[in-house]
Formats: sequence, structure tokens, C-alpha cells
Amino acid sequence: MSDLKLIALDLDGTLTQHKSRLEDENRAVLDKLSKKYKLLMVGAGQCMRIFNQMNKYPVDIIGNYGMQYGIYNPGTGDLEIVRDVSVPCNREETEEKVWYIRRKFNFMNFTGDNVEYHKSGCITIPLLGTKANLEDKLNFDPTREKRRKIYNEVKAIFGGYNVFVGGSSSFDLAPLPYDKYYALDLYCREKGFDHSEVLYVGDDYGLGGNDEAVYRSDFKFICIDDYRDFGLLMREYI
Repeated sequence: MSDLKLIALDLDGTLTQHKSRLEDENRAVLDKLSKKYKLLMVGAGQCMRIFNQMNKYPVDIIGNYGMQYGIYNPGTGDLEIVRDVSVPCNREETEEKVWYIRRKFNFMNFTGDNVEYHKSGCITIPLLGTKANLEDKLNFDPTREKRRKIYNEVKAIFGGYNVFVGGSSSFDLAPLPYDKYYALDLYCREKGFDHSEVLYVGDDYGLGGNDEAVYRSDFKFICIDDYRDFGLLMREYI
């Protein structure tokens, strides 16, 4: 711990309930940690979504698996986006591949759009469609077993992307080489941190999880399975 300089953090499931605001208890833990270490958010979503979900907590944020980077400005109390990469997406080819997956694995019953395209070039494959009922999505694959069974084949089909088992019923795709390991390693190289000086905290470390690449790397990693345990797990670092 004496060599630790940077604590990098996931958001949903780690600091907060999924898609919920940062609660006072974990905010207080971040305040204590920030007195000893540099804090950094490493997210799958856009920087501003993360910033707002954290109630504008004063922290720098990596978003979109490294395609975005925002620096907190203490003078304005806002986040300034200093990197915002966008990669073109071949939509016709993508649609063909998603239809192939739907037909092969019997995901033909869906509501809304077949694919969700993001400005960054990231892609979401909503197996139940973009307008699926929330209850249906939550009940679809709570253990992620269905998607993990076909995960390697989806990866092979989308060879130009990193593929993640996302949300409750989807696959999330980020253009190569972007993932959380790439993002954190790039940040370290730009800011002069050695990997041995970094600790990462995340909950999505299983097969296809968006924290898995960091979990399987040389970065120190704390696994968290309930965001309410964050304070307990970080107690020895405070």
C-alpha cells in the first residue's frame, strides 16, 4: 500500500446501484480516499453520464472504454471533455451479423430496433430489442449464463471489436483496441504512473465483464460484489 498512488474505479455495481445516484455513504469513503490517493473513474458509458450519476463528484473520468476523457475543473465545478474519439461503423455489415446471431440462437422475438448505435462507434446488441419491457429485460438473463454460453462465438463474429456481456439482456461492443485495460494503461503512460502504483476496484470481472481485462492484467484488483460493501473493502486504504 505504501507504493499506491492511484485508485481507479468502476461505477455501476461498485460505487452505486446500477444506474442510480452516488449515495452519501460511498461519497464519504471517496472523500477519505482522495486525501491520500489520486482517484479516477474508468467507465463503459459516456463521461457526462458518469459525472451526473455521481452528483458531479470532483474526479477525472475515463468514458467509453477510453474513447472519452474528462478532467474535473475545480474552478467551474464541471467536467471538461478533453478527448472524444469517434470511430465509423459499417451499419449494413453490423445488421447482417446481428441478424445471423438472432437466427442462430433464436433471439428473433424482440421489440424496437435490432441494434443500438452510439456516436462513439460503440454498439449495443439488445437481444430483446431497444424498446423491451424492463421486467422482461431483468428476467431474461440475471446470471448472464445465456449470454456467456454464446459469448465466444459473438466475439468471433465481431472480430474488430471488444465484446462485453452488458446490462441485463445485451452485448456491448467497443472498437478495438478500446477496453478498460487499454484505457487505464494509456492513462498511466500519459500521467507517469507505474502499474504497481495503481489499484482498480470493480464488480464486472467475470467472463465477458467490462472489468475482466483489468482483472486479468498486472494491475492490483479488488473484486466487489455489492456496492454497499465498498467502504468495508476500502477500510485498510483509508
